Amino acid sequence: MAAGGFKASTPYPMRMSVLICLSTCPDAASADRIATALVEERLAACVNVLPGLHSTYRWEGQVRRDDEILLIIKTTTDRFDALRERLPALHPYELPELIAVEAAGGLPAYLDWIATETRSS
Repeated sequence: MAAGGFKASTPYPMRMSVLICLSTCPDAASADRIATALVEERLAACVNVLPGLHSTYRWEGQVRRDDEILLIIKTTTDRFDALRERLPALHPYELPELIAVEAAGGLPAYLDWIATETRSS
């Protein structure tokens, strides 16, 4: 994250949990479009886009292998329902992956930043 935009002393009570959400995309264009939309809509504070993923999975009775791009989405429990509702509308897959894991800890200022950046307007 670039320095300068967020002050560690910004008061924000950490009452909500931070979630790390995973989703895969078929290509860079859809991954970038989804990442941008989630951040612009404050459904995510940050989305990491990681190319080079090779997935093996069963779909419609067949084992398939595809190259994919992984999105690592940082959000809060308060915004997760909206994220879960929005992702299928943005995603090209018939059934997009969305798995959320609660962050067990982290730098308090970074966790506060996630909470601040995902507050709905």
